[in-house]
Amino acid sequence: MLTFIIPVRHHANSKDWRQQVDYLCSTIGSLERQESDNWRCVIVANEGSDLPAFPSRVTVHRVEFAPNPHHERDTTDLETFRDAFRLDKGRRVLAGMRAAGPTDYFMPVDDDDYVSSRITGFVDQARGEPGWFLRDGYVWTTGGRLLYRHDNFHHYCGTSHIVRHDLIDLGVADDEAGLSYVKRMLGSHIYISGALEQGGAPLRPLPFAGAVYRIGHAGAHSKSPALLKQFLPSRRHLAHPRRLLRSLRKFQLRTAGIDREFFGSRA
Repeated sequence: MLTFIIPVRHHANSKDWRQQVDYLCSTIGSLERQESDNWRCVIVANEGSDLPAFPSRVTVHRVEFAPNPHHERDTTDLETFRDAFRLDKGRRVLAGMRAAGPTDYFMPVDDDDYVSSRITGFVDQARGEPGWFLRDGYVWTTGGRLLYRHDNFHHYCGTSHIVRHDLIDLGVADDEAGLSYVKRMLGSHIYISGALEQGGAPLRPLPFAGAVYRIGHAGAHSKSPALLKQFLPSRRHLAHPRRLLRSLRKFQLRTAGIDREFFGSRA
């Protein structure tokens, strides 16, 4: 069993709740396209957050966490901003994992991304491994027909790790050490692979592109620019033709096959 955990920010931290819910429904639609039925999903949302009914494999776990006081960067220093985000996301992911019940693997998924329909079937076949990181994935701007294949995806997007359940400490205390664990292992996608490798349970790269990261929309917490602005080769690439060619080759048009695997009809 693979359990997807989707942490949803406090509704008071959302600039456009209706849009956020629409993106969340698109993410759920992506999960519904899994080729294997051996999955379920836990959405973690605050009491009072208005959500629609979801399919039977999806449950909503309600929490009473306060809004993140540093959700917007504004004048907040970068480290405080990141630390607050990791705590807010991490404790939501932890709450979802605790509520999930028996499972083999967890995969945190951001509430505006898309997941490959092949993931659950792959996990079924490879059960027993510590887990996988998504080395490859696509980056996409809402409504666009162009994709960028990112070859360091697990350091770029939060929807990027599948971890065996026993490798996650679900019993961490609400003290300084516990909060540090929650922020680094569950609230961030940067540290978990290294931490598990140091602990003797290295994750393997997923052997295919596993997710689509939606960027460039008003609700994106990362404040990411649109696709071409972020990844189009700059003038410095002109002096290095091979580097320029490698960068350009990472762009590709959406195909019917990619639509079937990731997007479905809601994108």
